[in-house]
Amino acid sequence: MNKTEAIARRVLGWKLNRWDRWYDCEKSTFIPTTDFQPEQNLGHAMLIVERLEKFGFFFSNNGGTEARFNDVKATGNSLAEAITNAAYHLIENSTEPDSRKIWSQLC
Repeated sequence: MNKTEAIARRVLGWKLNRWDRWYDCEKSTFIPTTDFQPEQNLGHAMLIVERLEKFGFFFSNNGGTEARFNDVKATGNSLAEAITNAAYHLIENSTEPDSRKIWSQLC
């Protein structure tokens, strides 16, 4: 599972409807996999930020190439890439003591 796929599934709660599109159950819409590029598109990356903030994570950045969710920090060539890297790092290596509870809400 790559970063984008892991974030779409675990953070945004999207389901893979076919090999080439996601299904957003909350909005009842299909999203082609090519149309969700959070590493290149800041608007897509901000969807991740909004969702994680909804679940109690605090987002901060240095205005350029660094993003942080609570104690998890990551960098990238752009802010969008940094947000994506931080979210992926949060998913894969959560340091939250009650991460099982948090991720059960997200998944």
